[in-house]
Amino acid sequence: MTDILQAIINIVNNPIPDLLSHYKSKSNNRINAVGDALEEFIKDAFANTLTENNLSLTAKIHSETFSWLGNKNNPPDLIIKNGDAVEVKKIDKLKSKLALNSSYPKSKLLADSPMITKDCRNCEDWSEKDIIYTIGIFKAKKLHLLWMIYGDCYAAKAEYYERIKNQISAGVITIPGIEFAESKELGRVNKVDPLGITYLRIRGMWGIDNPFEVYNYLNLNYDPNSNFQLIAICSETKYLSLSSKSRTAIESMASSQLKINQAQIKSPNNPANMINVRIINYAR
Repeated sequence: MTDILQAIINIVNNPIPDLLSHYKSKSNNRINAVGDALEEFIKDAFANTLTENNLSLTAKIHSETFSWLGNKNNPPDLIIKNGDAVEVKKIDKLKSKLALNSSYPKSKLLADSPMITKDCRNCEDWSEKDIIYTIGIFKAKKLHLLWMIYGDCYAAKAEYYERIKNQISAGVITIPGIEFAESKELGRVNKVDPLGITYLRIRGMWGIDNPFEVYNYLNLNYDPNSNFQLIAICSETKYLSLSSKSRTAIESMASSQLKINQAQIKSPNNPANMINVRIINYAR
């Protein structure tokens, strides 16, 4: 089974400076946006198909590696068979906030979440998945910085977001003279006009601060002059739970370009508590 460490190793060993050009050529011009190219790159990194040009073989390996390959409207973007979930995001500026649209940030991916599809829920026997946010920042249409952050190092537990969502819905219900209907969004008001033919969808548009802001108290050693940089953050507990083969492989690659450091971050659930983490930093 693949994991985040193997994906990082594959990225380090197989540099692709221009993702869009690479995947446009590889897909016979079916991919025309850097965001789509980033998603393909992340799939290939986890599946170890970065150098595979046979699309049929790539599809076969992806099928063997992932239990879910998602769609644009429902998280996550992929699930590793018996492993972690991955959400892929692209932002246009180095320190832009991250738009999550109708889905609030997740410390874990839960099978009973109303935001995932039935097919995703049934893709394997699971109730909870660790989730990795992979965030790509492009410069002149080339991938400049890639964050890979586990959700429990980035977002609070679901109850914090559900509380706000439920309070908003409850507040709408108390407005006199409206017909409220529950939905996967914040809610829906039916029969707004005298004919009863107009409805109002109440939709949340969630966002989260850029990792640079979230971890501004850490020395992340960002190098603006590098051609490409990768910064990964996971808890010490998660790091030690990954296969010893993966840990040995990446630790043997430690160098001036690839560093694996121990640090502490504020708990997303209680900033008074600190979480031991590993930070992997690669720059070329």
